[in-house]
Amino acid sequence: MARSSSASGSMLPWLGLALIILIADQFTKILILGYYHLGDSTTVTGFFNIVRAHNTGAAFSFLAAASGWQRWLFTAIGVVATVFIVWMLRSHPGQKLFSFALACILGGAIGNVVDRLLHGYVVDFLQFHWAGWYFPAFNVADSAITIGAIGLILDELLRVRSAK
Repeated sequence: MARSSSASGSMLPWLGLALIILIADQFTKILILGYYHLGDSTTVTGFFNIVRAHNTGAAFSFLAAASGWQRWLFTAIGVVATVFIVWMLRSHPGQKLFSFALACILGGAIGNVVDRLLHGYVVDFLQFHWAGWYFPAFNVADSAITIGAIGLILDELLRVRSAK
């Protein structure tokens, strides 16, 4: 049965958003790979640098020092998450904030899976720092996943609040 774009909505705009995030993520990573060597850094402001870093682990380099098996584990998790998110988008396309959040996570997850498959690591390049403290470098995909996670939390808080 075909889904209409009526009250239930269509998942196509959300898949389009995920595709835009994926393209922006991969484009910026191609630029970094083309213009920077591993470890190169450009100071942009007193608190922000563009760097080239490779992350073989997950968020905050979790398991980055493992022997290589983590590449396939995190790739598999990304693929499973992709299938689950597409299923959720198909089931709830009319829930705008929820679907926006899922689309952000989807685009970011696929972007990082592409990196793992192509390179064996995720390309990170955005680095914030303050008073000698450096936040781990991240990328567009990580930013989208974070925005999506915040959106899911906000959606749930609003849902609980409206149920009272």
